[in-house]
Amino acid sequence: MVLKQYKPTSAGVRGKLVSDFTELKTGGPVRKIKEKKREVKSLKVAITKHVGRNNQGRITSRFRGGGHKLIYRKIDFLRSDKDGIQAKVDFIDYDPNRNCRIALVVYNDGEKRYIIATNGLKAGDFVMSGPKAPINDANALPLINIPLGSVVHNIELYPGRGGQLVRAAGQSSQLIAKEKGLAGLRLPSGEMRWVLDRCYATIGQVSNPEFINQSSGKAGRTRWKGRKPHNRGASMNPVDHKHGGGEGKSPVGAAGPYTAFGKPHGLKTRKKRKNSNKFIISRRKK
Repeated sequence: MVLKQYKPTSAGVRGKLVSDFTELKTGGPVRKIKEKKREVKSLKVAITKHVGRNNQGRITSRFRGGGHKLIYRKIDFLRSDKDGIQAKVDFIDYDPNRNCRIALVVYNDGEKRYIIATNGLKAGDFVMSGPKAPINDANALPLINIPLGSVVHNIELYPGRGGQLVRAAGQSSQLIAKEKGLAGLRLPSGEMRWVLDRCYATIGQVSNPEFINQSSGKAGRTRWKGRKPHNRGASMNPVDHKHGGGEGKSPVGAAGPYTAFGKPHGLKTRKKRKNSNKFIISRRKK
């Protein structure tokens, strides 16, 4: 992936720095039509936007709304149910619901699925899952079958549930230890924890590592993603925020900065007696 910088012909493109999408479908309109016919409609589903509301209609995630219509792609995070069956990468695709790329793979039995694309994966490559799969990028194996020091992503927390850890663009985790049915991982946050060695993980780094360096260039691109302006608590009324109301800019009656729900900033919310605490070797860096 290469970032594309635009000529400063307007204020909206002066700071714009986005992907040039060279790893995706290229070759003009004719090739796009051919690849559109190869896409699988059963792997796409329309999603309804809830603009930050829960099932009771109350806002639980603020400053959400609007945005472009999105079609959800069904991603195969599990991959363990296709053990020993080789698959060929048909093409690398863009997914509007995540910051990494996805790959459409065609298994030897004819089934097609979307998977998270590993960095460097391209059309025509072969991937496989299972304990006997080769130690190659984009192959999924149990952690016990992966050599120490390997870089992995899309890691399961519970066997058979599918990958839940390390799925964002450019992220990777390192396998650092194995003992007593557990595998030690160093996560991107800096946290080191144990995971059952029966859990599956995909070898390699997640695609689109330059995503962190992108710059939208204008507020409108943020609105296309369904993000509304995030205004300050001090500009609100007392009924809306702890910092609202009063004369001047200092929050009246508040000893320190609070969240919109009246909780002090920086307050730890993790349960002290959580069962998974015993699997954490060291917490993330402060």
